[in-house]
Amino acid sequence: MTQRLCLVVLLLCLGLTHPFVTGIFMDKLASKKLCADDDCVYTISLARAEEDYNAPDCRFINIKKGQLIYVYSKLVKEKDSGEFWAGSVYGEQYEDHMGTVGYFPSSLVSEQRVYQEANKTLPTTDIDFFCE
Repeated sequence: MTQRLCLVVLLLCLGLTHPFVTGIFMDKLASKKLCADDDCVYTISLARAEEDYNAPDCRFINIKKGQLIYVYSKLVKEKDSGEFWAGSVYGEQYEDHMGTVGYFPSSLVSEQRVYQEANKTLPTTDIDFFCE
């Protein structure tokens, strides 16, 4: 019985000192981003997808032609890179994906409505490219 108790205590201690890894930091797509506010939480605009886009990895979101997307930030284009915006899909038919924020190519969408100007240039952080 004492051995079992020691084993249980040991397993509990190992579990508490070695938490499960639930995500990964991916390579940055840009070093700066444009936002409407200092925390990059306010919606900049509403865009409509002009084409389908299949996300190549967890930093990106899938979009379907005609889908509406809330835009929260716009990465500042760097040489030899694409121009990406960060946003989340909108609409009842996309309920499973609403609230998921990710990047998508700006060339595949058209802005339907601008809510605020993206006039704050901020550095990107590692958490901007973190995948769960």
